[in-house]
Amino acid sequence: MPTALIQGASRGIGLQFCRALVSRGTKVVACCRDPSNAESLRNVQSQHPGLVDIVQLDVTSETAIQHAVQHVQDAHAGKLELLINSSGILSPTRKGETSLKEVTLKGLKETFAVNALGPLMMAKYFSPILMAGEGTIGKQAADPKRQHAAVLVNMSARVGSIGDNRLGGWYSYRMSKSALNMATKNLSIELGRGRKKIVCVALHPGTVDTDLSRPYHKNVPKGKLFSQEQSINYLLSVIDDVSITDTGKFYAWDGSEIPY
Repeated sequence: MPTALIQGASRGIGLQFCRALVSRGTKVVACCRDPSNAESLRNVQSQHPGLVDIVQLDVTSETAIQHAVQHVQDAHAGKLELLINSSGILSPTRKGETSLKEVTLKGLKETFAVNALGPLMMAKYFSPILMAGEGTIGKQAADPKRQHAAVLVNMSARVGSIGDNRLGGWYSYRMSKSALNMATKNLSIELGRGRKKIVCVALHPGTVDTDLSRPYHKNVPKGKLFSQEQSINYLLSVIDDVSITDTGKFYAWDGSEIPY
C-alpha cells in the first residue's frame, strides 16, 4: 500500500487529493496549518479509518516541516511514495495585483513564502523519506536503472509560464509560480541522480472551482471551469503515468507539456 503526503490538505485541491487517494486505498498523511479547524478533512478521516493521518504543518515554518518529517519517520516507517505540495496563495489582497501600482513588498514576500519557498523546504527535508519509497506511484520504465522510488508534485499554474504570458498582471502569483517551476527543474536534476531517484514534476490543474479562484469565475470561458473532482481525476491520471524520463517537466491537467 503506497503512502502519500499532501501539504495543504484541509481544503480545495489538497482536500480533494486526499479524498481521491484514500478511495484508491492509499494511505495519506494529510498536513495542514490548523487540524483543529479542518472539519472537512476530519470527515474524510472518519470515513476511511486507518488511512488518513492528520498532521500539523505550516509550510512557511522550517521547524514545523522538520516535526512533520519526524512524525513520518516514527509513524510511517520513514518512507513515502508521493508528496504533493498543494497549498497556495492567489493574491496577497482580495483585489489582486492587476497592475504594478498594486504590488507591495509585503505581499510579494507572503506569496513567495507559501507558493515557492515552502515547497522547496518540503523537498529538502522530505527527500530522504521519498528516496526510501518503494516506487508504487507512477509508471516504471522497463529499464531498472530508470525506475524511481517516489514522485514529488508541485502544484503550479499556467500563469507561471514565462513563454505563455500574454496578459501580464498578477505579479506575485506569476513570479512565485515561475520560481516554483525553477525549483522543480532544479530538484529533478539533483534528485534524479544515483540509484534512488525521485520524479519531480510541476502540474497545472486548470481553473478549478475552489475558494481560491471563485472571485474570478465570471472571466472563465464556458466549459473551462473544472469541479475539484474533475481536476484531481485528470491530475492523478498524469501522476499515474509519469516515469523518470518525465522528471523536471511542467504538465497541464490533460498531460500536455507547458513551456517554462
